[in-house]
Amino acid sequence: MTLLKWAALPLLFLAACTGPRCAAQKAETPQLLSLSQQIALREDWLDKRHGLLLEMMRRHGVGMWIIVNEEFNDDPLTQFVAPPRPYAGNRDIFVFVDAGAEGLKRVALTGYAEESILKFFEAPEEGQSAPEALKSLDSRYQPKAIALGIGGKRGVTRSLTKDGYAYLLDAFGAEAEARFVSAAPLIEEYLDTRLPEEWEPYKGMVELTDAIVKEAFSSKVIVPGKTTVGDVRRWLYDRLGALGVGTWFQPDMRVQRKGGIPAKSRGFLAVAKEELVIERGDLIHVDFGISYLGLHTDWQKMAYVLRDGETDAPEGLKNALANTNALQDVLMVRASRPGRSSADVYDETMAEMTARGIEAQVYSHPLGNHGHALGASIDFRSSTRKDTPKPLREGSYIAIELNTATPVPEWDGQKVAVMEEDPAYLTQEGWKFFVPRQEAFYLIK
Repeated sequence: MTLLKWAALPLLFLAACTGPRCAAQKAETPQLLSLSQQIALREDWLDKRHGLLLEMMRRHGVGMWIIVNEEFNDDPLTQFVAPPRPYAGNRDIFVFVDAGAEGLKRVALTGYAEESILKFFEAPEEGQSAPEALKSLDSRYQPKAIALGIGGKRGVTRSLTKDGYAYLLDAFGAEAEARFVSAAPLIEEYLDTRLPEEWEPYKGMVELTDAIVKEAFSSKVIVPGKTTVGDVRRWLYDRLGALGVGTWFQPDMRVQRKGGIPAKSRGFLAVAKEELVIERGDLIHVDFGISYLGLHTDWQKMAYVLRDGETDAPEGLKNALANTNALQDVLMVRASRPGRSSADVYDETMAEMTARGIEAQVYSHPLGNHGHALGASIDFRSSTRKDTPKPLREGSYIAIELNTATPVPEWDGQKVAVMEEDPAYLTQEGWKFFVPRQEAFYLIK
């Protein structure tokens, strides 16, 4: 199988050597940025992100924002508000203050205030303890609202520990508690705002995710009648390890076959058992993503295992995939625009699918610094929970995650679910994929 030309992924990989022999080696094992180069790139992004923060704080009425990082229990925000390095200072506190005409004031109260921290933050005055520094900042700038990681609905927005809260309350004094507010709206905008500089590396990550899945769903990995679901999962884990990238969730596979009655789980096709052997005629699906540079992908694709004598998937299966492509078209182009309500986009998409007679589910979610990131979800579960609709934000990344169920004549009318998931970004013309979507099943011979 011909793999993606890894060297074409901008800012994602570096050549370790040159010449024909090295080119062949790179095709098998791309050379990722070294850890120090990854840190340097992310610190460049951090500097630009800090440049956007003051306006965000003012939009949300926040005078001071505090992130408390506990040793061995890192706050999930720390690597996105401070240099992405290990922190082992018992309790490290990062403070952002709207200093009025002075602009944004950034202070780090850390156990080890070394050079990398001081590129982004001021240290407290010599001899000043962390509680004294917090009290001094409060007295000088008198913020009306002190935003903390409390009261949010997601882990990254409610991450302040009980002891961390007590520490801040003791430092500021009991009277300040009335000014403690949830930082959740600020955190959401901060994490859902993508930088232009992140786009090319992220596109490379999506291309890498695609290439890994294409290799996993090939005859190089899968031998019909022999290879199990567990074998493919373990191959994916090992491939991640060889490449030096991570993942934020377990790679999962689903298998559909003629005459089989797939089990359901939480309204979806259930994940296949690891001992299940992949057979000819199976339609297989993978849910997979990678983690790199503080960003995450999410990717679902499907392959058909050819029967003896077949050169392509049956027409009924191809029609099922075409229905899912039609669902993508409606959601991405006709329904979505910056500023539109996520609920309106969902309702309009489902109404058109109903009018076409296509059975559909949509459960798309934001992507970025987290796999299930913060921002506007276009998701049937949000609709049933009556969550407050959110406007789509231009430049946001999303996992266009959805499926259709279609009766397949060649499978005696059995319904087949075609599940797809692709990272996309929002423009004035709607969502756009980072790489082309799947319009034909991968074929395993």
